[in-house]
Amino acid sequence: MTTPAGSSNGPLLRVEDVSKHFGGLVAVNHLTFEVEEGEILGIIGPNGAGKSTILGVISGFYPATAGKVFFEGQDITNLKSHGIVQLGIGRQFQASTLFMSLSVLDNVYYGFHLGYKTPVWNRLLRFPSALREERELRARGAEILDQMGLGAVKNEITKNLPHGHQRILGVCIALATDPKLLLLDEPMTGMNQTEIATMLELVRGIRESGITIVMIEHNMSAVMSLCDRIVVLDHGQEIAEGLPWEIRENDQVIEAYLGKDEFLLDD
Repeated sequence: MTTPAGSSNGPLLRVEDVSKHFGGLVAVNHLTFEVEEGEILGIIGPNGAGKSTILGVISGFYPATAGKVFFEGQDITNLKSHGIVQLGIGRQFQASTLFMSLSVLDNVYYGFHLGYKTPVWNRLLRFPSALREERELRARGAEILDQMGLGAVKNEITKNLPHGHQRILGVCIALATDPKLLLLDEPMTGMNQTEIATMLELVRGIRESGITIVMIEHNMSAVMSLCDRIVVLDHGQEIAEGLPWEIRENDQVIEAYLGKDEFLLDD
């Protein structure tokens, strides 16, 4: 039985009958699912299935055409993205959003921008309170980089990092928002097998730190080994939801997502 949105013992996140249209294109169509605190939920589906769009609706980058999104029981459907970040939803983007000419640590430091406590004029005029906060935030940024295995390259210029490190840095920036729920949009894109193995361990570590995760990913081996539950989308609609083994054996999913042979070989 589904717990009503707004209940204190309900899911951390509830997407309720959400649709998103771009003109005449229906990207998400009456989608409903829940995310329990502490789990890793995977969202999979073919290109154009609406996966990134639903993350955009959850995180406030796209307004929902219809339906509601609840976080910790609060209706966040009409909130702006910065307000949603401040409530505790962080997002790593599929496309690179890094400042390539800045240092690795500077990238994470600027990820704290919504958390500044000192007024903007104090920061511009370099008041002691602003300088103290900057030092504290840089120290926190260095801690995040250490936890994610990038501490040794914190002073490197970002464009000089290998691709895998750049993908990890994108996650570090999302962690700088201090999320309760972290949205990952294809974090393993373009990675080799060694880098994928590293990212898998890092994502497990993030969950162990108490952060709930929703992850879009095309790498089926990664999804099956990492996720507690999986939601499958096709043409903006849910076609299946269940445990990894249930999804793997679902004929409709195999046919809609990749084709039986390719799905089974991606192991």
